[in-house]
Amino acid sequence: METWPSLRVDDWTPTRETLHMWLQIVGKIRLAHAPLINHWWQVTLYVSPRGLTTSPVPYGDGAFDVEFDFVDHQLRFRSSSGQMRTLALKPEPVADFYHHVMATLDEMGIAARISAGPNEVDPAIPFAEDYQHASYDPEAAHLFWRQLLHANRVMGEFKSHFVGKVSPVHFFWGAMDLACTRFSGRTAPRHPGGAPNCGDWVMVEGYSHELSSCGFWPGGGEEGAFYAYAYPEPEGFADYSVEPTEAFYSRENGQFLLPYEAVRTSADPDRTLTDFLHTSYAAAAERGGWDRAALEDDPGRWRVERREPSFGG
Repeated sequence: METWPSLRVDDWTPTRETLHMWLQIVGKIRLAHAPLINHWWQVTLYVSPRGLTTSPVPYGDGAFDVEFDFVDHQLRFRSSSGQMRTLALKPEPVADFYHHVMATLDEMGIAARISAGPNEVDPAIPFAEDYQHASYDPEAAHLFWRQLLHANRVMGEFKSHFVGKVSPVHFFWGAMDLACTRFSGRTAPRHPGGAPNCGDWVMVEGYSHELSSCGFWPGGGEEGAFYAYAYPEPEGFADYSVEPTEAFYSRENGQFLLPYEAVRTSADPDRTLTDFLHTSYAAAAERGGWDRAALEDDPGRWRVERREPSFGG
């Protein structure tokens, strides 16, 4: 569990594309019931000790959650009424998965009216009609979850250095990426939108304030890639010296990229990724004129005071 796993993009593309649709279905169920939080933070999933979870979703005077368990390969449903259900994660069409999920929620007395088609992909096949995506390789799904575990841990430590407005480390099912976003406190120009099968107003809300964002996307390069970008991108951002040496600015994507395999194969993967996160953020903060003294602090600032007293000697 301590080793950063290798998972070649080409080796699990069918599973990744199917899983992407499954994650969208479950994410949209959370979206249907959770109240709006700025930048759509209420729609995301979270890395859990076994996979990806909605976290508690409010429903009536209680709550429920749904978790992808990539250890036992089950989809778990729990409600505050005490009900529990499971569905096996196995090769099956998106249409069948969608039917099974909705039927399970109906059995539990949970209404879930969702927009039943994917976002941020093209073509966007309605879930009930998607028999094209039907793959599930349990080993690949497990390795993907382990990638997320490592990325989530390091990104969480990176987040702890920021005392300004900052998002959770959370999983956006639209683009299928793990992300964490810092904000300068200033508003941003209206975002032009343009994401496939996604209203421009979605991007307007997501990018309403000046930001520096980082994350992990499992679909790029040989084994996925870490990324970092700024919105709006300040002058000189692309020319900033970002570490490690394997990191580069992609003008096609408008962001810095670091191949996952460069992290995995380094002598100290945690340090390699940490260097990328801090220096790519510095590119946004320095070039964008952020008030870094007010927005950053040492997460160990209470370390001495938090030490527990010694007993018995």
